[in-house]
Amino acid sequence: MSSRRPRVLFVCVHNAGRSQMAAGLLDRYAGGRIEVRSAGSAPAGEIHPAVVEAMSEIGVDLSKEFPKPLDDDVVRAADVVVTMGCGDACPVYPGARYLDWELPDPAGKNVEEVRPIRDEIDRRVRALVDELVPAPA
Repeated sequence: MSSRRPRVLFVCVHNAGRSQMAAGLLDRYAGGRIEVRSAGSAPAGEIHPAVVEAMSEIGVDLSKEFPKPLDDDVVRAADVVVTMGCGDACPVYPGARYLDWELPDPAGKNVEEVRPIRDEIDRRVRALVDELVPAPA
């Protein structure tokens, strides 16, 4: 990658749970060193309330976020595309690195059921940050 900030795109079907949590966490841990976006192949009307609640418990405010549609330009601009259950609906372009994170969908789950999903996303996001923008030695 060049000297510009790496660009990461998180994609799930509805952009109402997993991808929103991942984007919020990456934005927090990267501290501006990574450009972060999220989108959905079939965006929902709103972010799942249990997801907003689970994220607020750890200090990440998703209350003003909203599901965004996936478009080709956003995918083409990304250096890393992390898919989360969108299957064939996620376009693949040469030049980007693709990761597929198999995670349960938080749709219809209560906050107690969302927390383990959030915590697993947190673990993976921290590892991604360390890989893309290692801390200075």
